[in-house]
Amino acid sequence: MSGKLTKLMEWLRQERIDAAFITSPDNVFYITGFRCEPHERLLALIVFQEKEPILVCPGMETEEARRAGWNEEIIGYSDTDNPWDLIQKRMSARLDKIRLWAIEKDHLNITKFEQLRKLYQDASFLPAEPFLNELRLIKDSKEIELLEQACELVDFAVKVGVNEIAEGRTEVDLIATIEYEITKKGAGMAFSPLVLAGANTASPHGVPGDTKIRKGDFVLFDLGVSFNGYCSDITRTIAFGEVSDEQKKIYETVLKAQETAVQLTKPGVPAKELDIAARNIISEAGYGHYFTHRLGHGLGIGVHEYPSVHERNDMPLKTGMVFTIEPGIYIPGFTGVRIEDDVLVTENGVRVMTTYPKTLQIVE
Repeated sequence: MSGKLTKLMEWLRQERIDAAFITSPDNVFYITGFRCEPHERLLALIVFQEKEPILVCPGMETEEARRAGWNEEIIGYSDTDNPWDLIQKRMSARLDKIRLWAIEKDHLNITKFEQLRKLYQDASFLPAEPFLNELRLIKDSKEIELLEQACELVDFAVKVGVNEIAEGRTEVDLIATIEYEITKKGAGMAFSPLVLAGANTASPHGVPGDTKIRKGDFVLFDLGVSFNGYCSDITRTIAFGEVSDEQKKIYETVLKAQETAVQLTKPGVPAKELDIAARNIISEAGYGHYFTHRLGHGLGIGVHEYPSVHERNDMPLKTGMVFTIEPGIYIPGFTGVRIEDDVLVTENGVRVMTTYPKTLQIVE
């Protein structure tokens, strides 16, 4: 039984919760080592205070669960089965009555919740997310190793994209090459790659298309790679040919803000101080209105994890946390710049895990 599963069972005992019903693929993977994307089907990990846990998954996935190292009970069901009937039958042998469930309220949809409530009409439900978020917050040595490998791959992905910049190439041209080269490495993209050129860079989450790259453009790459279940996330903004003095000023402002926030990162510092420091630099340069999002987010199994690094988050940073630092300036109709790194809080400060150069790079 994994240490993560043991900690979940200990929490159930401490809080006097009868059972947990975990349904998000990320949390099931975190606890069991089994990765499954069930689509509309039910995936659930049922955990008790003392008794053997139960993994519920489509029958075609049961061998994968065993190969992933899950040695506890499995309810595998076919597409013609009603998994809730199977759960009710198996659960009756576990506990006579469940009065309190921990569920993922941010994930469990209404249809599945109503099915669970139908089986346990007298039960109450509380959120499991606060405990699970804290459990996943601090990365262990194995997780850090996987994240470092994902970061090496995303550095490579940016290099591939930058090498493809040329007059007349389109945003989607570059994306196709990046995805192909990452696939050849045996990895996958953690999210839909973002390559934006010219005025499109002013949209923080723009949609790449057939826009052609032209001299004087910034080209923004926001890329993530998934490696053995763990994700990286990087943004670099590259100049194609000489850019204007205003563009250079914007770039240097974002770079200063980003590096300042990185240098502040160490155990005990409130997360908000990083955001405030970066935001102040951008505001003092006259671009405060154009920094339209938080400074960063947690990173691990998910691309966006707990915590959110913003100017109202008082959480002290802790050794083992991994998150992004990604300030930006976005001026509609003109240009945008974002610079993003993945950072690990260490005992003595910070380690920047993404290493692709950040100084303004001009591609001719």
